[in-house]
Amino acid sequence: MPFLRIVICPNCSLTVRGALVVFASACTLCLGIAGAFTFFGLWPVLPAAGMEMIVLGWALHESLARRFQAQTLTITESDVSIESCDRSSRHVVVFQRYWAQVKLSCPASRWHPSRLTIESHGRGCELGGFLTEDERRGLALRLKRLIGRINESPPLVLGH
Repeated sequence: MPFLRIVICPNCSLTVRGALVVFASACTLCLGIAGAFTFFGLWPVLPAAGMEMIVLGWALHESLARRFQAQTLTITESDVSIESCDRSSRHVVVFQRYWAQVKLSCPASRWHPSRLTIESHGRGCELGGFLTEDERRGLALRLKRLIGRINESPPLVLGH
């Protein structure tokens, strides 16, 4: 049976080595300056600088954890399945292609991103929360061509 598979994942260009270099450089600079202020008697600067480095370390850790996220869409003549993975879990949702519909919801505010979902029979699955707005719109258009509207399943054309 023919199928089409689309894998989407965030663009994580920061490597572990790069993150360590950034973190070490920031710690050296920030704690060096804080050490100089401490030498001149302004000791409260040192705990504040330490807290800043802890927050930076946490942010870098969270950024690096995104590289394990991925969503795989598999579209067949009869089904649309979405497999969402991260470092510790895997979740699969399957919709009948004939009843599935692709929705791109406009945000309530221009500061928030749109939401791309595939829905059927009161169930839904969000796709590409980590994509840029243009990437999300492009994916929505492609999926609408592949999946069609409710009660309409266009022929599955491979090689897009």
